[in-house]
Amino acid sequence: MNAKQFNELLIKLNACNPAIDWAEGKSWEEVYNTCHRGDWLLWLYKKTNKDNLRKLTLAKGLCANTVRHLMKDERSVAAVDAAIKYGNGEIGEKNLRAAAAYAAATYADDDAREANQKLTADIVRQTIPFNEWKF
Repeated sequence: MNAKQFNELLIKLNACNPAIDWAEGKSWEEVYNTCHRGDWLLWLYKKTNKDNLRKLTLAKGLCANTVRHLMKDERSVAAVDAAIKYGNGEIGEKNLRAAAAYAAATYADDDAREANQKLTADIVRQTIPFNEWKF
């Protein structure tokens, strides 16, 4: 997908302006390889690959696992573990939803969040290879 086609896709999917601006002039392959925001890649995968909840959930769980040390509520840790187990096919959707229902959110300061975004972008690329994305 060339830069123009990818830009049109982002607009069609109603991507946020910062993502559209950052991706301007970049092909899908360049975006995939250089994106510095794991949340943007996860958002795009969710929008374009709705048939693969397990892969998306695995990537999300692995990203959330990077801040496990900040989680003060064991329900959050259990939800991360459930997401990874679901993504790996070890538990079903019912168990995943039960764990998620009890999860508590964890937040980091701005510097930690920015560093983590770069890390999570790498995790998304490792979990969801370029050739598995469908547009």
